[in-house]
Amino acid sequence: MPGPARSGWRAVVTTRRVVTTLVVIGVLAALVVWIRWPSGEPVRSTDAMVTVRSGPERNEPIELDTTIYVPESATASHPAPAILLAHGFGGSKSSVAADARRLAGQGYVVQTWSARGFGRSGGTISLDSPDYEVNDARALVDRLAERDDVRQDASGDPRVAAIGGSYGGALSLLLAGYDKRVDTIVPRITWNDLANSFFPEATGGGPADGVFKRSWAGLFFGSASGGGVSSVRDLAALLGARPDSNGGIDPSSVDASKVGELAQCGRFEVSLCREYLEVATTGRSTPAIVERLRRSSPSTVLDRIDAPTLLVQGQQDTLFPLSEADANARGIAANGTPVRVAWYAGGHDSTASTRESERVNELELAWLRHYLDGRGPAPSDEFSYTTAGAISARDTRPTSRVYTLGEYPPAEDPYRIRVSGISPQPVANPPDGTPAGVSTLPGFGALTSSFANAGIDVPGQFASYSGVELSRSVDVAGAPTVRVAAASPTGEAVLFLKLYDVDADGRATLPGGAVSAVRLTGLPRTIDTASLVTVTLPMIGHRFESGHSVRLVIATADQAYAGPVAPAVYQVAVQANSLHLPAVTPVPVASSTGTWTWVLIGLLGAVGLGVVAAVVIVRARRRRLDVSVDSEAAGSPLVVRGLRKAYGDGYLAVRDLSFSVEPGQVVGLLGPNGAGKTTTLRMLMGLIRPTGGEILVFGHRIVPGAPVLSRIGAFVEGPGLLPHLSGLENLHRYWQATGRPAESARLEEALEIAGLGAAVHRKVKTYSQGMRQRLAIAQAMLGLPDLLVLDEPTNGLDPPQIAEMRAVLSRYATDGRAVLVSSHLLAEVEQVCSHVVVVSKGTGVAAGPVGEIVGEGRSVLVEVASGDQDAAVAALRAMPGVEVVHPNGAGLVVELAGVERSDVVRELVGAGVGVERLVARRRLEDVFLELVGEQR
Repeated sequence: MPGPARSGWRAVVTTRRVVTTLVVIGVLAALVVWIRWPSGEPVRSTDAMVTVRSGPERNEPIELDTTIYVPESATASHPAPAILLAHGFGGSKSSVAADARRLAGQGYVVQTWSARGFGRSGGTISLDSPDYEVNDARALVDRLAERDDVRQDASGDPRVAAIGGSYGGALSLLLAGYDKRVDTIVPRITWNDLANSFFPEATGGGPADGVFKRSWAGLFFGSASGGGVSSVRDLAALLGARPDSNGGIDPSSVDASKVGELAQCGRFEVSLCREYLEVATTGRSTPAIVERLRRSSPSTVLDRIDAPTLLVQGQQDTLFPLSEADANARGIAANGTPVRVAWYAGGHDSTASTRESERVNELELAWLRHYLDGRGPAPSDEFSYTTAGAISARDTRPTSRVYTLGEYPPAEDPYRIRVSGISPQPVANPPDGTPAGVSTLPGFGALTSSFANAGIDVPGQFASYSGVELSRSVDVAGAPTVRVAAASPTGEAVLFLKLYDVDADGRATLPGGAVSAVRLTGLPRTIDTASLVTVTLPMIGHRFESGHSVRLVIATADQAYAGPVAPAVYQVAVQANSLHLPAVTPVPVASSTGTWTWVLIGLLGAVGLGVVAAVVIVRARRRRLDVSVDSEAAGSPLVVRGLRKAYGDGYLAVRDLSFSVEPGQVVGLLGPNGAGKTTTLRMLMGLIRPTGGEILVFGHRIVPGAPVLSRIGAFVEGPGLLPHLSGLENLHRYWQATGRPAESARLEEALEIAGLGAAVHRKVKTYSQGMRQRLAIAQAMLGLPDLLVLDEPTNGLDPPQIAEMRAVLSRYATDGRAVLVSSHLLAEVEQVCSHVVVVSKGTGVAAGPVGEIVGEGRSVLVEVASGDQDAAVAALRAMPGVEVVHPNGAGLVVELAGVERSDVVRELVGAGVGVERLVARRRLEDVFLELVGEQR
C-alpha cells in the first residue's frame, strides 16, 4: 500500500476536483468493462525459409516461407500446444499474421507459412493436393515434433491443431484425414467437394452436369496466375530447363512450349492450368477436372477424420455455401467424432462485423482450450447462426441477432408455402447469357451484401411466384425445397432459382445473395408433358417476419455462372404447395450490447452516488480539520507526543509513545511483534485515529485527510505494481493517479536516488525481488516528500541488495528530508540508521542516536596469532576480573568485570601471545534483547 498519505491529500482537494476525478474513474471503469480489456501474453516471431519434401513419395524438395510465433510462456520446461495456421487462396503467411499473434498470445505456438506457389514459397499451386500441399503441411508437423517448446503426445507426435479459412480450411480437413497426429481442427468457410462447389447442380445431378461458377473460378485463377516466381530454381522447373554454371538458366535447355504456358498459367501446376482453361472456354466440366477437384476435396477423407472438429461457415458466401459445411459435418459425425457447427454473418461475399468476428473467435478459443490443451470445459454441441434484426436507431443500419439450436443438424418442422401464379410462364435465355441477372458480386465484399442481396432480375428472363402473406414469423435454418417443371425447344435448360423475402412495402431481399443453379436435360418441347423435379434451394439462416411474404424467382441467366450460349425460350412451372421451408424453433442469445448497457448504467449510477458521498465527506472533513501549527514542532518532519491507541475490545496497542524524527536523520523503529509498530505507522499515515496524544508533521496535527499528509511518502504492505508495464510506466501511472502535475513528480531525482538505472525501462515481471523493492521505494519517493516512511524495505533481499538499499536511504536523507524505517533486521538497522526508537508493549523504552543506545559494553572480541589461542585462553582465565572466556569463530569473546582492556592486552603480551586486534563486542541486538527481554 504505497503512499497512503497521497490518498489523504487527494481527499481534501477542492470539491470540483473530487467530482471530476470520480467521474473520470467511473467512466474509465465502465469503458474497461464495455470494451473488455485486451488480454494476451508477449509473443516473439521468427521468419525462416524451410526446405520440406513432398510429392507422391515425399521426396521432392521445396522451400516454404515460414514464420513461427512463440508465446513467452512456452519453454522447454513448460511446452505449449501448437497450431498450424493456413491462409486462404491468393494470400500468404502475412494474411494470417494478426490471427497468429492473437492465438500465440493465448499460449499456443503458432506455425504459419506461405503455401506453395504463393508469396516467397517455391513450387506450383496444386490446389490442396494430398501429394503436395497436404504433404507440405505434414512436413511442418514433423518440424513441430522436433521443437522442445512444443508439447508432445509421443515421440514425433506434437500436440497440434490445424486451423484455416477457405483454402486453408480445406487443408486442415485434408491434413486431419491424412495425418492422425492432428488433435483437433477448426476449418472456416471452406468446401466439402470442390467439384460440386464450382459445378453445382441443385437437383442432385452432380458436377458432370453442373453449371460452371465462372466468376468465382475466374477470380481464383486470376489471383494466382499472374504471381511471380520466387527463385531461379522454380523458374527452371516451370520451364523444363536446367540451371547454368552461373546460377542462371541454360537457354538451350528451355522448352519453348512452356514459355507460353508460364505466361498464361503463372504459378499454377501446368496440367491443372490446362484443365481450367478448357473448362473456362467451354463452360462445361470434364471428367479430368472433376477428378482433379475431387482429389483436393475433404469429402474423400471424412471417414478418416477422428479429430474433434469445429466447422465455421459464412451465411454470405456464394463460393462455398452453407451446404458445404453441412456435408462436412454429417460426414465427420458419422464416425462418432465430436463436431460443432456455427454459421455467422460473413463469408467470401461479405466481411463479418467486429461483433461477429469476436463471437467466432471466442467459439474457436473455447474449442482449442478443451480439445487441444485440456484446460477448458467441454464445449456444447449447440448449433448457432445469425439473422438480420431490426434497424439500428443509432446509424440506421440493420442489426443482427444470434440464435442457437440444441444440435446439428437441427430438427426441422417443414413449413409449406402456398404460392400464386403456379401456371406455366415463358422465360427467355438471352444470346451468350447477356444481359444476365445479378444474385451476387463475387469478390466485392460489402458491396455484395448491401447491393446484390436485393437481387437484379432482367425482365422477360424470369418467372415470379409469390407466396401469401405470413401470419406469423418463420425461422428457417436449412435448405428449402420446391418442385418445378420446365420445357425447352433444345431439350436442355439452365435455370437459376432464388427465394426472396418481401416486406409489407414490397422491398425484396435475397438472403445471403444465394441462388440455386439447375441444368435440366432431356426436356420436352411443351410443358404439359414435362416431369416435376425437386430443386434444393440454398441453405439459409433467416427469419421471415410476420406480415412478409416469400417470392420464388426462376431466371435463365446469372452474372456469376456460365449458361447456354444459344438463345431460347423456355417454359417453367411450379407445383402447387410444394415450396417447403425448414422451419426451426431457435433460442435467441441475449445481446451482449444490451447486457453491458445496463451494466454501464449501473456503474454510472454508482459513480453518481459516490460523487455525492465524496462531496459530503470532503465538506465535513474540511469543516473539522485542525489547521493550526505547533511552532515548537514546525521544523521537525515528525513529532510523536504521548501517543495512545485503544481498540473497542479493550486491547491497548499503543500506550504513551513519544519520539521525534529530525531533518537528515534515518530513524529505525524497532520492537518485537505486537509492540505497536504497525499501529503507530497507520496512525502516522492518517489511516486510523489515535485515542490520545498527537502526531505532528512539520507542526501540523495528523488526522485522516490532513493536507500535510502530502509531504509524506510511504511504502507499506506491498507496492501494488503492474507486472505487464515497465518500471517507468508504473511510476508515471502512479503519479497520474495522485492528480498532481507531472513536473512536480521529480521523477529523475527519485530514479537517481533509487539507483534503478536502465532496468526502469524493463517490464516489472522481469524484475528480481530487489529490483521490485527499489522500484517501490522510488514510487514512494516521487515528488521527494519531506518524510519517507518504509516498512521492512530490505525484506526478501540478499546481502548485496541490502547494501545497495543502505546507500539509497542514506542518499535520500539530505536537504532537510528524513526517513523512518520499521524493520526486524537489527543488524541492518544498526548499519543504515542514524537513530533508533525501541518500542515494547506499546511504549517507548529507548530512543536516541545508535552510538549512544549501544554505548560501551562489557564484552570484547580478542583476535590472536595463529597457534596462540590455547595460551591466550590459559592466560586470560588466570586473570582476576575476567568472568568468562569462550572461543568464537573470529577469535575469543571475553566478558570483563572490573578490568580494563589495556590490562587484557598487557597480560596476553606478557604470556608471549601475539595480539592482533581487540574490539568492543556490544551490538544493537544485545541492547534490544536487554530492553525487551522481559517480554521475550
